[in-house]
Amino acid sequence: MVIHAYDETYVQGAQDVLGHSVDFAVMTLSIDPDAYGNAFAVSWVSKQFANGNPKYVAGMNGCELARMVLSETCTAYTDAEDAMYLDKSPEYWSGWALAYFQWYTGRSFIDILSIVPLSQIIDMYPVYHEMDILQFVDHMNERIRNAQPYTQLKQHRINCGLSQAELSAYSGVSLQQIELFEQRKRNINNASAITLLRLSRALHCHMEDLMEYELPY
Repeated sequence: MVIHAYDETYVQGAQDVLGHSVDFAVMTLSIDPDAYGNAFAVSWVSKQFANGNPKYVAGMNGCELARMVLSETCTAYTDAEDAMYLDKSPEYWSGWALAYFQWYTGRSFIDILSIVPLSQIIDMYPVYHEMDILQFVDHMNERIRNAQPYTQLKQHRINCGLSQAELSAYSGVSLQQIELFEQRKRNINNASAITLLRLSRALHCHMEDLMEYELPY
């Protein structure tokens, strides 16, 4: 089950802010979509936005958010007057949809945009902009799952250069249990705290780093 970072009543406003932010950066300031997406993803602004900080999701408009992102990441731009149009562009829709997807799944913006760049989200506009937003969510989740075939546990184990047997020996968690987690035959999100603690210590990571993202249906 996903625990959302902020209440659903703020989601539409957050979508509007991020939508106008992308539209302003790309269409008015002429920033390359992926350059802006990358700048946003690595910025402190995106972390505050994902956490539902009211200053970012409701306390400024999209143009102000874009300037903050560009300034923080030292991205060069020539400033212009605020421009927020009633006719919603594909660029606006991409930010609008991205904000919802991030809120809905709890994934970080950097995780999302490192796999599906902003330009590719913009390209989804003709197909998905008139569909229910959950169809966009399903498509994005499929794209991300295909790009990340390993569980978080397996990826961290591989990164540490450990076999399953070695991880079992170092952590005290049974080999069978590790196999079941990695094959997704047992949900690691339902594992006991002590099991997660033992695995995380053996893999030199946080317990939450081993959790799997789930669709919050």
